[in-house]
Amino acid sequence: MFWLHRLNPANKFKEYFELAQAISPEMKDEVYRLRHRVYCEELGFERVSHDGREHDEFDEQSRHLLLRSVKTGASVGCVRLVMVPPEGPRLLLPFEKIFAATIDRRTFDPAALPRSSVAEISRLTLACEFRRRRRIEVSGEAAHGAFGTPRHPTYPYVQLGLYLGAIALAELLGIATLFLITEPRLLAHFRRLGFPVRQIGAPVEHRGWRVLSMADVVNPIAHLPFFMRPLYRVVSSEIEEGRRTTPRQSGEVPHRARMTGQIGPGHAGARPPFR
Repeated sequence: MFWLHRLNPANKFKEYFELAQAISPEMKDEVYRLRHRVYCEELGFERVSHDGREHDEFDEQSRHLLLRSVKTGASVGCVRLVMVPPEGPRLLLPFEKIFAATIDRRTFDPAALPRSSVAEISRLTLACEFRRRRRIEVSGEAAHGAFGTPRHPTYPYVQLGLYLGAIALAELLGIATLFLITEPRLLAHFRRLGFPVRQIGAPVEHRGWRVLSMADVVNPIAHLPFFMRPLYRVVSSEIEEGRRTTPRQSGEVPHRARMTGQIGPGHAGARPPFR
């Protein structure tokens, strides 16, 4: 039984990490500082800021997740879910600007979807000390192999846990369709794992070659590979628990109402598609 516990990715995740929405100003500041360290100082994707924080115009219309080390309390990773605010339905998501010229709108047009039902997984970030290799964001490879030390574990599913956390948050908020931009090799890696995403449009040059993918968010756990489901339950329960114990802050993007009797995304008894 101990051997099975050590191999269970959900148990390992709970042993080393905790995931929560970054709602307070202090937690958001941790997110921006971590992003600056990785995106600006390490990778050079964005300009170095004098205040040591990386943020952009999409942060105000986003929900943020922060991953911390249980052992040290240090920030390990973060990711955001960019949504279309109700007061600005014409605002574009990041992918709509980057892939404007390459999406084949004859087969699929994101603009035709209800704006309140779409979101984009964006700015996934991992601290270098919690990656197997320093250039994991550039290579797009998940950190497989040894678990490292208790202080700095190179956990195989940290990156995957952040993506699953974003999906769980989308499900909680009643989002029906998710979009994400990745390197082609990371998309291929997700497909090998059985991650239910599909590519739309041709690759573009954006900090290297990138592809746009999408996934439905209806009953996501049913469409995940069997071995991912315990980890999804863990991150989903942590996000839900944090939501119950943290008061909503003014200015947040509100989630869609969950109406009794409604069938489909947002229904209180239904799980919103992930195919």
